[in-house]
Amino acid sequence: MDIATQYSSNAALHRYEHLYIGGEWVKPIDGGLAESIDPATGRPWAVVPMGGVEDINRAVAAARQAFQGPWRRMPGHERAALLRRFADLFRDAVPELSVLEARDCGGVIRDLRVSIAAQAQYYQWFASLADKAQGRTIPIDDSMHVFTTMEPIGVVGAITPWNVPLFTTCVKIGPALAAGCPVILKPSEHTSVTALELARLAHEAGFPPGVFNVVPGYGHSAGAHLVQHPDVSRITFTGEGGTAKKMLHGGIETLKRFSFELGGKAPHILFADADLEQAVNAATAMAWRNCGQSCALGSRVLVERPIYDRVVDMFRERAKTVRVGMPLDEASRMGPQANEAQLKKTLSYVEIGKNDGAELVTGGRRIETAELANGYFVEPTVFAGVNNQMRIAREEIFGPVASMIPFDGEEEAIAIANDTPFGLTAGLWTRDVGRALRVSQRIEAGMVWVNTYNATRWSAPYGGFKASGWDREMGIDALAPFLENRTTMISTTGQFPNLYA
Repeated sequence: MDIATQYSSNAALHRYEHLYIGGEWVKPIDGGLAESIDPATGRPWAVVPMGGVEDINRAVAAARQAFQGPWRRMPGHERAALLRRFADLFRDAVPELSVLEARDCGGVIRDLRVSIAAQAQYYQWFASLADKAQGRTIPIDDSMHVFTTMEPIGVVGAITPWNVPLFTTCVKIGPALAAGCPVILKPSEHTSVTALELARLAHEAGFPPGVFNVVPGYGHSAGAHLVQHPDVSRITFTGEGGTAKKMLHGGIETLKRFSFELGGKAPHILFADADLEQAVNAATAMAWRNCGQSCALGSRVLVERPIYDRVVDMFRERAKTVRVGMPLDEASRMGPQANEAQLKKTLSYVEIGKNDGAELVTGGRRIETAELANGYFVEPTVFAGVNNQMRIAREEIFGPVASMIPFDGEEEAIAIANDTPFGLTAGLWTRDVGRALRVSQRIEAGMVWVNTYNATRWSAPYGGFKASGWDREMGIDALAPFLENRTTMISTTGQFPNLYA
């Protein structure tokens, strides 16, 4: 099907009318159906089911039964085999998944095809961890043998955002399933289609009933009840910090455990001795990629003063060359904001930046050409003359807005980089190896890139410092949140004194 046909107002809506619970496709009990809006057209493109409180209840019951039954007791190598089967099916489905994700969240097809293909390897990596939940022996003395064993924590609720739905789902359900935890996936109400497709793949892979459940729904109903449910042991969530605080309050009664990835305001530091062409390649890509809708992107561009004016000019010229267009067009390099509310938020921050005294170098407007007028497209935007106290430098915009901040020397760069409540990622460019080591080790961030940016691997831990989150996704560390550590102490003598003799 060609692009024009897929985006045609006359095209039939994709219809998904069933939740996936307990290994079966079931209609919502107390939810209903909702339209999913294509951000490139502003029109509905799919119909999806919305679960409610009772749907969460039956998903938790199914997951609990799976946990008490086959999944918890299944040897790790058997769980690994199922995950590998799922990874193979996922790999084969990449072309279809890429198109669906482009329609759902507005990512451009050329980027999605690469990133989604890589996720098959992520699932393979998580499969390799399924038999790695190993304990240890602790030496005490001859009278006591002490060892630890690792057990799956229980039912896991995974709540995912709308910006990169498949990826955020992958790094949550992969390690949870590998650890032996059944999962209930509650995707964003804006982007539920690919989650339902994952359920289809899981069903085909042969996971036992209840091990993987998908219940799209609204945060205030399905999401809130998942957080409060006493039989859910852990919530893993990617999203905004304010939502995370509400979740913490919702989980107080059950002393719920949480894993959070909560966004960032990453510094991308360009020292005067950097390879400027390569540094600007990365800095512009990471300011505008995915229309700025990633918590890892370097929207605070810190530039050493001797090269500041030149870099601002390079950003201005690069912004003019960005091909903003329909996500399914192979020529498009940037698509729309994922929903109308996010478009309005980004445009409001443009006004905030101007009112705070920053210089709008280029961009800052909604794109209203004939082809794009109905979608949520916004121009790549550059602000110069920004200081770190301005709101556009301190608050996560989640739009394609680069804030250019000058600095003098290492100490000031580090001070500005760390002057933020966030601490997810950071990047720096320099030819000086000593500086690279000094600065990277003083930046308060969970992931620091040197002379590159946004390079992730399934085997490397990823997560934030400070307000950017709890726990790590990816790497061996990704298993830990989904495991309990049991200590067993065995007397080698079997003797215990009578304290009342």
